[in-house]
Amino acid sequence: MSDNEATLPDCQLYLISPLDVTGSFPERLTRALEAAPVAAFQLRLKDIDQHEIARLAEPLQRICADRDVAFIVNDSISLAKRIGADGVHLGQGDGDPVEARKILGRGAQIGVTCHDSRHLAMEAGEAGADYVAFGAFFPTVTKAVEHQAAPDLLSWWQSLFELPCVAIGGITTENCAPLVRAGADFLAVSGAVWRDDEAAAVMGLHEAITNARLA
Repeated sequence: MSDNEATLPDCQLYLISPLDVTGSFPERLTRALEAAPVAAFQLRLKDIDQHEIARLAEPLQRICADRDVAFIVNDSISLAKRIGADGVHLGQGDGDPVEARKILGRGAQIGVTCHDSRHLAMEAGEAGADYVAFGAFFPTVTKAVEHQAAPDLLSWWQSLFELPCVAIGGITTENCAPLVRAGADFLAVSGAVWRDDEAAAVMGLHEAITNARLA
C-alpha cells in the first residue's frame, strides 16, 4: 500500500438513473449493480407525474434493496416519504435538509447539491446533511452545467470535515483519477454508465478507482 492510498478515503460508485427508466431498464440496473460494488442509486426523473414516478420506482427500489444498494430519490422529499426511499438528494431549490430530516426520519440519507461553493457545503453540513455533492467537474450532456468545480475543492473539504463528499458531472473511467486522489468519497455517474454497456462501464469505473488509489 502506498502512503497516498493509506490517506485516501474509500471511494465508491453512486449511480444516477437516466431520464428514461422504462422498458428494459430494470434489467440494465440489475446488470450494473451485479458487475461491481455500488453504494447508491439515485432515481432522477423530470417532468413526470409523481404517481408515475412511484410506479416506475417500485421494481428499481426492489432491485436495489435485494443488493443492499441505497435507493435515493432526486429532488422530492414527499416522493421519498411516499415510497419509503432510503433517502433524498436535494438541489438548492428543492427543500431544506432540516425539513427533510423531520419528514423522513433520522435514518434517511440526505444529500445536498453544493455546486462549487464552500459556503453552501458548510451550510448543508450544519443543517444536518449526510453528504454534500460538488460539481460539475467535467462537461456533461446529462444536464446543463452552470457551475464548474475543481478537484482541490474536494481536497479542501476532506482536510476539514468528516462529512462525505460526492463528485459529480461528466465523470468517466478516463478522467476520474484526479477526483479519487483529491479525496472524493463517492463518484456520481450517469451517462458514462447508461450510454453503452452498463456492466462493462461499472467494472471499468471500479478498476479506475482502484488504480487511482494505487498511483
